[in-house]
Amino acid sequence: MLWIKAFHIFFVASWFAGLFYLPRIYVNLAMVPAGSEAERQRLLLMSRKLLKFMTMIAVPALGLGLWLWLGVGVGRGQGWMHAKLLIVILIVGYHHACSVLLRKFEAGTMQRGHVFFRWFNEIPVLFLLGAILLVVLKPF
Repeated sequence: MLWIKAFHIFFVASWFAGLFYLPRIYVNLAMVPAGSEAERQRLLLMSRKLLKFMTMIAVPALGLGLWLWLGVGVGRGQGWMHAKLLIVILIVGYHHACSVLLRKFEAGTMQRGHVFFRWFNEIPVLFLLGAILLVVLKPF
């Protein structure tokens, strides 16, 4: 079980690195001046590659988490695990929102400015903090 936990933590940390950085690229994309097509294309390429990497990393993170929960029984029937699962669903939704935003940037239909993305970038910090507090403290 400790090997599963270790790899789960590794993949979750790697996934979150992407969740922290991709919206930061969006801040830069939102600030690209009109006519700077080379810069825009470079940032879009970085975003596409990072999103692909994040998605590949999310799969084992989620799979190992399910293994710990359903296979090993970690947190089964406990309230803190239900709250953590809600946070996991929100994280997957945030990941999906990142892909939707990238498609809007690629299509040239993004209407949001860099200030929005600066705030959007803070959301995964709250998700990570919540998940860590629930797993470590097991408050209910």
